[in-house]
Amino acid sequence: MVLIQADVLELKANPDKMARGTIIEAKLDKGRGPVATVLVVSGTLKQGDIFVSGTQYGRVRALNNDKGERTESAGPAVPVEVIGFSGVPAAGERFVVLDEERKARAVAEFRMNKQRTAEMAAMKKVTLEDLHSQIQEGTVKELNIVLKSDVQGSAGAIVDALEKLSTPAVKLKVIHSSVGAINETDVMLAAASNAIIIGFSIRPEPKAADIAQREGVDIRLYNIIYNIIDDIKAAMEGLLEPTLKEKVLGRAEVRQTFHVSKVGTIAGSYVLDGIMTRQNDGVRVLRDNVLIYEGKLSSLKRFKDDVREVQAGYECGIGIENFNDIKVGDIIEAYTVEKIAAKL
Repeated sequence: MVLIQADVLELKANPDKMARGTIIEAKLDKGRGPVATVLVVSGTLKQGDIFVSGTQYGRVRALNNDKGERTESAGPAVPVEVIGFSGVPAAGERFVVLDEERKARAVAEFRMNKQRTAEMAAMKKVTLEDLHSQIQEGTVKELNIVLKSDVQGSAGAIVDALEKLSTPAVKLKVIHSSVGAINETDVMLAAASNAIIIGFSIRPEPKAADIAQREGVDIRLYNIIYNIIDDIKAAMEGLLEPTLKEKVLGRAEVRQTFHVSKVGTIAGSYVLDGIMTRQNDGVRVLRDNVLIYEGKLSSLKRFKDDVREVQAGYECGIGIENFNDIKVGDIIEAYTVEKIAAKL
């Protein structure tokens, strides 16, 4: 039906002008920085073009087509991966090419200031008048959430699902949503706003995790959206029973990899903190704070000897069951699961 309508309406776009498009997806890539997939609506997008999208701007440093191949330009109705953003844009934002970088920067800064003003207004302190009105209406509780995700598309879907859970008794508000690892700024925002932090397919930075523990900020990590919805819904209904909470035992950085026949890939690692032990409930492999694999240890060695544990500051060889795609720079995190009373 789409193709029939396109033929009947004779839809056309002018390729001979500065490009305009829409952000389809965006993420923060470890090697390439902010990367966004743009669907060109009109004009032709070329390498070197200056652009603005929402609160972000930049210059096109590289274009990749749908096959991952480098291309010089993209015309109307062509999706292309754009590298060169100043930050990660939001999915759905308009993408506009301008003739001067000064104009692009000015537009982005104006939008950023406007967005910051709106956020500050939304997070103002409760006044006596507000408190009185709440008393008149009945007890109204509010659950604030800081959301961090691996990609913008997932964050948008989670925000939409969470906002639908609000009830007259409990109002749920996502006060901040962005892409990337949970950092110190997120934890301080959650502490100031009495909020919880939800991480989807990402992990907190080590320093941020320490601050969260010190400030009493609850960080909950998920890989499945439905689990987020179920837990939040259960908490809002007061049905959340004592839950299982992960406790990180130790973290090791992969410094070198070795392939052993009939065994697989062994990660020559350096224990950064804590303790790597075989008496854990599982391990996970993190690449740029993004969860790559979760499983169990198959071996833990010091030199050629099997050991039960390795302390921080020592090197060891780590084997992971059914996983050989280990790369230098990966972080291997050992954890155990504790049963504690859940509080939001």
